[in-house]
Amino acid sequence: MHNDLAADAIAVAPIVDPAHARPHATRDEYRSAVEQARGAAAAYYAGEQNLLDDADYDALYARIVASEREHPQWRTGDSPTAVVGTVGGDVEHSSPMLSIGNVFNSEGLRDWAAKLDRTLDRPVTRYTVEPKIDGLAIAARYTEGRLTQLATRGNGYTGEDVTSQARLIAGLPQRLSAPVTIEVRGEVYMTDTDFAKGCDLRLAHGEPVFANPRSAAAGSLRAQRVYDVPLSFMAYAAHGVPEEHAHSHSAVIDHLGALGVATTAQSSAGLAVCTDIDEVTAAVAALGARRGDLGFGVDGVVVKADLTADQEQAGYSTRAPRWGIAYKFPADTRTTTLLRIDVQVGRTGVITPVAVLEPVQVGGVVVTSATLHNFTDLQRRDVRAGDTVYIRRAGDVIPEITGAVPDARPADAEPFSPPEHCPRCGGDIDRSNLRWRCARGRACGEKATLLYYTSRDAMDIEGLGDKILDALLAAGHITDAADLYALDVPTLAAMDRLGTVSATNLVNSIAATKARPLSRVLTGLGIRMTGRTLSRRIARHFGTMDAILAATPAEWEQVDGIGSERAAVILAELAEVAPLIAKLAAHGVNMTEPTGPAATADTGAPADSALPLRRPDGTPMTVVVTGSVPGLTRNQGNEAVEELGGKSSGSVSSKTDFVVVGDGAGSKATKAADLGLPILDADKFARLLAAHRAGDLTTTTEILTTLSR
Repeated sequence: MHNDLAADAIAVAPIVDPAHARPHATRDEYRSAVEQARGAAAAYYAGEQNLLDDADYDALYARIVASEREHPQWRTGDSPTAVVGTVGGDVEHSSPMLSIGNVFNSEGLRDWAAKLDRTLDRPVTRYTVEPKIDGLAIAARYTEGRLTQLATRGNGYTGEDVTSQARLIAGLPQRLSAPVTIEVRGEVYMTDTDFAKGCDLRLAHGEPVFANPRSAAAGSLRAQRVYDVPLSFMAYAAHGVPEEHAHSHSAVIDHLGALGVATTAQSSAGLAVCTDIDEVTAAVAALGARRGDLGFGVDGVVVKADLTADQEQAGYSTRAPRWGIAYKFPADTRTTTLLRIDVQVGRTGVITPVAVLEPVQVGGVVVTSATLHNFTDLQRRDVRAGDTVYIRRAGDVIPEITGAVPDARPADAEPFSPPEHCPRCGGDIDRSNLRWRCARGRACGEKATLLYYTSRDAMDIEGLGDKILDALLAAGHITDAADLYALDVPTLAAMDRLGTVSATNLVNSIAATKARPLSRVLTGLGIRMTGRTLSRRIARHFGTMDAILAATPAEWEQVDGIGSERAAVILAELAEVAPLIAKLAAHGVNMTEPTGPAATADTGAPADSALPLRRPDGTPMTVVVTGSVPGLTRNQGNEAVEELGGKSSGSVSSKTDFVVVGDGAGSKATKAADLGLPILDADKFARLLAAHRAGDLTTTTEILTTLSR
């Protein structure tokens, strides 16, 4: 956000306003700028890697506008000021899909509002403020409630038919809730979570990762692949709306939501209705402050005159509506210097290049390193130490380099040379996949693997620290996690700095972990493409380790969050660690989940239908825990949600069933209140968990009925 709209705004490079931009000195310079802008726009709309980041493109566009204002005779037909989008297609739009004008600060926003008042010869009656989704504009045609055609914006007058890809898009139903004939317009985009999934899918199929969510969405909407990349949709307009719902923009959006279409109003960003420009600037600032927590990319805010009568009276220019404007945020992409490229080896032996950066602030966070994904992708991007590079970060996505600035490369910059041998153990490297791996696999990182197994989020073995593990490994007492359970007091007491008392405590601490639930064991094993949350989900789905090991690929795909590619990786990983699993079981480590299907039959634990956070149809409620819950760590709070039958989520959205709010809650609690979501006090949540464990159905029911909006 700009400082004139938000006191806590981050410091960013200024965006160039066309009103203050410097025109080009010669016609040749102008023509060169037009060609550069058209090339960058074509790549952007085609879903390719960005040739310019947003701020650089805006500055280039501003100078083109200034040049055409100063020298109107220079203006060409292919200028980006005259052409919307990119090439057209075979689908003719029912009405032009125009662009929208931009402003870059509160002064520009107020100037636009004053000009609109003059056009109407009276004040605007009401405004709406909604997110400007960083996606691909499309038009969806419904005939008698059935989706019949989907087209990209193209050049604004004709677009490309992408109807076959509609099945990928969440929020754009195949059938509406009423048999109406209507055209819905909006943005196809990729959420931060789906972007990470999409990159994993690309890597699994031997393809480079996506450049960014926007290009990922645009490219995936056009591409016919052997795998499906998840996409989302958000509506911002419609044609053919009945008169009773067409008197205002906000009423149109409400009508679309009632038909089952995802809209900006239903999103975590919301749609604000404002009575004057002061309320508008406040709403813009509020949305900008939450930009990094929305779960999807926004590059600005769209402000519109809400009433249809005001829109009709204001009309259109040749390129954009006069009744709407986009307030552009500073770009999520920044530039900084790549200091060096390090090579890291993970606990499973995966070898990854990592960029070490000159610190730069991106999305409100100071970034000092960024992922380079894999060595093939690194060579494709050809980034080198000393380069000025583009850094992107959206929400909680790991910062990444999307490219280098070619003209800024130092003359002595050398191409990066990938390692010939494993940097950790000096052994051979398996290069058969895009993600290189030490040929020794987990054995290369035995200490890292053991530290992860013993960590608090996994088996939580108290008293077994870094130095003791080093000594145990050096003495040959252990080679894997199962060997921990064979340790005895005499062996440990004979080690340096460990007497009989400490050795006894450690043996008891290790033995106590045998009773940990299966989900903790799975987490401790460190199966690739899983983690704490997915391990809990897997354990609750299958119930026992025997069921997990016997499951077919088709059965794995029934687990929420696991597709065919991830299932293949997990199955391969389980085959690799099967001997370790057998050793752990032989030492008496528990291999069942207390609330899993098998445990229900064997131990009398509650069936899914009796879990308090299950809906009547058996599906889990989505719950977000923010702040501290009495007696629980943050991870234990998330585990408790799943123990109660719910689905734990790290982000608040309109799809969240309720939010648990405790001491120290921050922006998630605020967002829940803004969305009007039910709130459960953390103390009551702790009581709910205790009542469930005690089988007190009356108390659990009473607590859930107290959920307040």
